[in-house]
Amino acid sequence: MPLFDRKDKSRYATFTRRSLGITGGMVAVFGILSGRLYQLQIRNGDQYKTQAEDNRVNTRLISPPRGRILDRFGTELANNRRNYRVLLVSEQATEGVEAALDAIGKLIQLTDAQKKRVMRDIAANKKFVPVPVAENLSWEEFARINMHLPYLSGVQPDVGETRDYPFGPELAHVIGYVAAVSPEDKSNSDDPLLALPGFRIGKRGIERAFDEEVRGKAGISRVEVNAYGRVIRELGHEAGVPGKDVWLTLDGDLQRYTDERMAGESAACVVLDAQTGDVLALSSTPGYDPNLFNVGITQAQWDGLLHDDHKPLMNKSLAGAYPPGSTFKPAMAMAAMQNGLKDLHVVCTGAVTIGNHQFHCWRRGGHGGVDLQRGIAQSCDVFFYEVARRLGIDTMAAAARALGLGQETGIEIPGENAGFIPTAEWKLQRFGIPWQLGETLVAGIGQGYVLATPLQLATMAARIASGRAVSPRLVHMVGGVAQPRPLPDPLPFSDEAFAAVRAGMNAVVNGGGTASRWRIAKPGMEMAGKTGTAQVRVITKAERASGVRSNGSLDWKLRDHVLFVAYAPVDQPRYALACIVEHGSAEGHPQVEIARDVLLFAQTRDPLRMRAAYPTNAAMNALPALMGGHG
Repeated sequence: MPLFDRKDKSRYATFTRRSLGITGGMVAVFGILSGRLYQLQIRNGDQYKTQAEDNRVNTRLISPPRGRILDRFGTELANNRRNYRVLLVSEQATEGVEAALDAIGKLIQLTDAQKKRVMRDIAANKKFVPVPVAENLSWEEFARINMHLPYLSGVQPDVGETRDYPFGPELAHVIGYVAAVSPEDKSNSDDPLLALPGFRIGKRGIERAFDEEVRGKAGISRVEVNAYGRVIRELGHEAGVPGKDVWLTLDGDLQRYTDERMAGESAACVVLDAQTGDVLALSSTPGYDPNLFNVGITQAQWDGLLHDDHKPLMNKSLAGAYPPGSTFKPAMAMAAMQNGLKDLHVVCTGAVTIGNHQFHCWRRGGHGGVDLQRGIAQSCDVFFYEVARRLGIDTMAAAARALGLGQETGIEIPGENAGFIPTAEWKLQRFGIPWQLGETLVAGIGQGYVLATPLQLATMAARIASGRAVSPRLVHMVGGVAQPRPLPDPLPFSDEAFAAVRAGMNAVVNGGGTASRWRIAKPGMEMAGKTGTAQVRVITKAERASGVRSNGSLDWKLRDHVLFVAYAPVDQPRYALACIVEHGSAEGHPQVEIARDVLLFAQTRDPLRMRAAYPTNAAMNALPALMGGHG
């Protein structure tokens, strides 16, 4: 009898085929797995090893120290100081975040806004990420936190760096401030530093204009993290590149004194090196504390600054555009001398009539016979009405622009106003109406459409004093590299024109003119200048008939602005100045008194002769000889 019958053989064959089929499938699977393992471990091993390393090691950016801003003698105007702060790690706050904030609030002041911000930041980050609770603590507050630290779960004291402005409001308009990065800032830059939490950039002044230079380059920290992103240890540390120092032409002590002299006023004063244009003081009062924007300004503080009628947020020295009034008359006199009117003689009776309109002189009853020098000294409006009538607006405009008016000076900080010098073509294009003779007369005494900034008026004074196209410059050196300073070009006026106008400005102060009460009596320090008053209200015919109201009887906002341009000393000008006091003409000429004191302080201190602390380089050593000995 056979061992297997036919049916059994058939079953065995089927079993064998199935067994072989399964085995073949397994072989195929193992073959595929082996090939894949070969690809992962051998062919692409280096690639996946790198990716695995990246998952284990994170590279994090480190903020570099921000560069300093210094005055011409090396005094720090903006620097970095320690930032004592408190951080909170939510997962370590055993009694909850709110309880931790309440405990911190018993030791240091925490506002509801701060608490809400912390809760928002904690919700947006992982639980192990430290979130800032309070920054810029005093040492006493920081010590108090550290003393109670055993009872503050989740709290971490920390010491970092923050920007500091030791001069506060005195230099706020020049230095500016730093503040948090906005979404718009991020979209306009590819610098990865801007993505760092808490990173701050320059928002105004020098901080903004030279932000990229002062900002520096990020450092790198390589840290090992676990699967949840928690830092286990630091593997390497590469310090960033500190920001560059910026050296200004300012004299910090002169700036401080100028601010003190204008305290309580809505005013501006600019002091230039009359020969080079270096800005020695650029003051605008009142100011604001730039440290507020760094540590976090409250809504109440912001509203107070925004609605103050003295406009503390505005840099009046370069952004304030005013009718220059009679400080425009030296420009008119230069144009007169250059265009054949040097022998002009006018009889001032107190007014002139054009058509059916009278144009009044500031002195009721007039000045009598007036020539160019007396016209400047006594600020006779009727004389300059006649000058304007003979020159025409376009000739006047050309002279004004040559002296630095009606255009930006190019100073290095943002926010400069170009002022305005009108022309006949401008009016026709702007309004479709021809220029009128009456408008020429009004422009001739610095009113009407004419606008100028204190910086432009100081530039005009420097150009008249030096005879050259001096332009303001605020930054001397960035990162040890001197900024170029070419010798200013001569102006398109004759020596005779300069001599005549300088004589008239000398007479304003030292020859019985409108500023003679405030002359500098110290020999060798005398100043020359020109007073000016700019109306901010319309005086009606009825008021003129009954008697023009005194400025002292008017509300503050209705009083005239008062201006003064000057240079000193008279014989060899070294300093040029412009000063405006908004609505300051209640009585006297406060702007002239301020200017006198500032110019006397400058000459007594004489920052142009003092040894500056600029880092030595060939370019700097060549400058004194190039600029006639001014350092």
